Amino acid sequence: MPEMPEVETIKRVLEPQIKGLMITKVKLRRPEVAAYPANDQFCEMLRGQTISHMARRGKFLTIWLASDDRIILHLRMTGSLLLTPADFPEEKHTHIILGLSDGRELRFSDARRFGRFWFIQKEETDTYSGTEKLGIEPFDTGLTAAYLSEHLGRRKKAVKGCLLDQNIIAGIGNIYSDEILFTAGIYPARPANSLSREEWEHLAAVIPERLSYFIEKNEITPEEYLESKGRDYRNTPFLQVYGHEGRPCPVCGTIFCRIVVGGRSSVYCPACQKEVRLKHTG
Repeated sequence: MPEMPEVETIKRVLEPQIKGLMITKVKLRRPEVAAYPANDQFCEMLRGQTISHMARRGKFLTIWLASDDRIILHLRMTGSLLLTPADFPEEKHTHIILGLSDGRELRFSDARRFGRFWFIQKEETDTYSGTEKLGIEPFDTGLTAAYLSEHLGRRKKAVKGCLLDQNIIAGIGNIYSDEILFTAGIYPARPANSLSREEWEHLAAVIPERLSYFIEKNEITPEEYLESKGRDYRNTPFLQVYGHEGRPCPVCGTIFCRIVVGGRSSVYCPACQKEVRLKHTG
């Protein structure tokens, strides 16, 4: 599933190419992919609109139109957004095609069909996509030790599960939560309410640093992005812990272990991320 660094990469690749282009035609092949409004209205309202710019919020992308209407989309598990020449071979499971005024097409494909589009009109309140429920952005100056402690510090839930809560911090997923906790030296299954003030401070610094690092490593040219069908993100060689179960830790050489936290696979170093045995009272 694309996480925040990947969604940011998509924005940076596509936005300069589609700014100022008009949407001349809309093909909608899977009605459920356009979640709002009704399919006919969705297509009719998009035709003739000019693209102003793109934005990202957590794992959501927004295509802003010159009218101040906007298209909000979420790629979910397997979604891919490509800008292609009209004669470019079409991906299997292509569900939406936006024809553009320069002859190219913006295509959305999704094998599992979980991805969704919402068309929100100017001054219309978005009560459909879920973006209004998102928490703070990882790069917001408000992401401090005090913020994390206030929102998570009383929870008995595992700290990894807390990092995945999009209502608290928008954009972190399974991959980067592992990377963040490894760098912070925190055991992923540790209850959030057991973290010290110093650990919250360290975590608040590590979150934006790690995500910035992987956004930088994800950098890709439009040509490379199209050739790879929008799936060849560059971070894989730079991941230190995610997917490295059974390999030695690059810091201390201890073999990485895997556990399941809240139904999600988590890899960690038993030496660098020591499990804290909590004292029970009463």
